[in-house]
Amino acid sequence: MQTTKYQLDAVGFDFGTTNSSVAFLNDESKVQFASFTSLGAQVESFRSVLYLEQLRTGDGPRKSHALTGRAAIERYLQAEEKGRLVQSLKSHLSSRSLTGTGVFGRRYKLEDLIARMLGDLRKHAAKQFDKPIRYAMVGRPVRFVGSETSEDDDFAVSRLRQAFAAAGFERVDFEMEPIAAACAYEAALDHDELILIGDFGGGTSDFSLLRVGPGVRRRGRTPKDLLGNSGVGYAGDTFDARIIRKLVSPALGSNSEARSLNKLLPAVPAWIYGNLERWHYLSFLRTNNVREILKSARIRALEPEKIQALITLIEEDLGYQLHQAVQQVKFELSRSHSAEFRFRDGSMDLRIPVTRREFESWIEDDLQAIEDSIDKLLIASSIHPNVVDRVFLTGGSSFVPAVRRIFETRFGQDRIRSGNEFTSVAHGLALRAAESFRQSS
Repeated sequence: MQTTKYQLDAVGFDFGTTNSSVAFLNDESKVQFASFTSLGAQVESFRSVLYLEQLRTGDGPRKSHALTGRAAIERYLQAEEKGRLVQSLKSHLSSRSLTGTGVFGRRYKLEDLIARMLGDLRKHAAKQFDKPIRYAMVGRPVRFVGSETSEDDDFAVSRLRQAFAAAGFERVDFEMEPIAAACAYEAALDHDELILIGDFGGGTSDFSLLRVGPGVRRRGRTPKDLLGNSGVGYAGDTFDARIIRKLVSPALGSNSEARSLNKLLPAVPAWIYGNLERWHYLSFLRTNNVREILKSARIRALEPEKIQALITLIEEDLGYQLHQAVQQVKFELSRSHSAEFRFRDGSMDLRIPVTRREFESWIEDDLQAIEDSIDKLLIASSIHPNVVDRVFLTGGSSFVPAVRRIFETRFGQDRIRSGNEFTSVAHGLALRAAESFRQSS
């Protein structure tokens, strides 16, 4: 059997909306992950964030500087003069209108911003694995965020391919993220099963029905083993956005009014709060136009203190801290029937009680979209829920009780299994990379 050079330097690469992971199958046929330092501990996931700043060297002009992952977050938190912390870049891939962004007077293409993250990950993994990395089996969602057609998904994949090329990869192949998660689950099986995979990322929820197991691996995987897949652009980020809209934005003036020519009108345009809900747009609010709008709104508002709180959030660039607070209350609501949203940073101090029932009412439409996607998959595949052997759920939002109830109702609690919320996809991609070469060699 002839060995290609890629067989020696291939990795599974899960570039996620919130977190990313890199893994490969080592000489002992075990999946090995790249590890990263976070808060003094070693973790197997890399935060998908990019921090851009300008540094002054002596008396000369400022020079642009970029950091990624945890180093980006730490630098952003420590910096007195904030740069730009950019998150959720993957969510923009299907958008033809968003080609890039301007930062400190320089225009950056979206593909180049993503490539900076991918390049740092590739170099880190190559150093840790002590081998060059030229090939990646890359995960992709069934449906990208914002995608309405298959052409939109193809466009997103082409941009992602360009980003990997710019990051130094010589070749990339793509695999559906839920299928990669299925491969991770399959690795521990001693018998064949028909499974439904639910992969809940930051930007998308993806579902696949497929046959897996040692018998499938021995005879070789075929297209017929995949009975069908589906996906929706609703997941962790969407749930976070609902918390912002219903819980946080009212405390920042979204329902406040201002007096104008003896009339009462909304104090602040709704689109500003819309951007506040989406982490990947939040940093774009620090513009002179928004500053002038909010300054005028604060003067006319009946509740100027709320508008000032919004100004503080934007000017002090507290988006990351707000995101962490939302994640925390969502986590607490997954464990308890009530919680308190707490956000204290800079000059802001918010404490707001919330119940699980309230949260579930806010995401009701999103849950219905997930239910519809699963039911359509079962119908299109001509599969009755009773013949599905196991349901394998992965991703942070799979632990939301209302999400789990969707699967418990259809399949029963005893058939549901969970996987590592951050690394199941990368694990499966590493196995798929090795499997792909065995089949093609």
